[in-house]
Amino acid sequence: MTVNSSAATALVTGASAGLGAEFCRQLAQQGWNLVLVARTQDRLATLAAELTASFGVTAEVLAADLTDDGGRAAVVERLSDPAQPVGFLINNAGLGLLNDFADNTVEDERRHLALHVQAAMELTHAALQSMLERGSGRIINVSSVAAFLPRGTYSAAKAWLLSFSRWANIAYGRSGIQVTALCPGFVHTEFHQRMGMDKTTSPQWMWLGAGQVVREALADNAHGRAVSVPSWRYKVLVNVAKVLPARLVAGPPRIPAP
Repeated sequence: MTVNSSAATALVTGASAGLGAEFCRQLAQQGWNLVLVARTQDRLATLAAELTASFGVTAEVLAADLTDDGGRAAVVERLSDPAQPVGFLINNAGLGLLNDFADNTVEDERRHLALHVQAAMELTHAALQSMLERGSGRIINVSSVAAFLPRGTYSAAKAWLLSFSRWANIAYGRSGIQVTALCPGFVHTEFHQRMGMDKTTSPQWMWLGAGQVVREALADNAHGRAVSVPSWRYKVLVNVAKVLPARLVAGPPRIPAP
């Protein structure tokens, strides 16, 4: 796919590693210029140089902590710049909490909610303003298969993203804007290591590669689909989870999947 547009810039949050970095590589290969958002300036700069060298695109670095009011405001300001329109928003930044809700601090839970829900809401609102004026735009909100399961505040936050994306795809699809909730299962990224999870506790067949997840997400979004569940195995699991009693799918292990 070749991108030809005055708004051929994609902004990706959580861009320094994992699914975010893979989104950047695949979008750059398609010809999108990038705005890379994460907390780590050095890792973003390294990735930006790689993208420019490999694909000849412009890669802008914006270091920001999306759990912080000031960090979110900086990204909203970039999305609102009429001189540098953003045509594709990937709300990918996320974190996991290893402990149960009652065992976490309220501050940890607040940051968790701010990153998954508040940041995605504020950035989507900002991006929509110029997208609606142009009559085109694309948005992917990285949710999770956990959105279909009643498992703590991670599932609750991801369920918000899923419901929000389904609605937004209907509400703004008629205006040329495609919104998709990406709902992957376990993916080989740094996500689980950062939260302190032992990856060996989950069967190998449950793990997906980041490349596959991103390819399927981009294809589903391009086709205007509101929900993307990568791989047949997770499509089956999601459909089974919908008909099982909540008490069965709510039990341990309470481990999120990005």
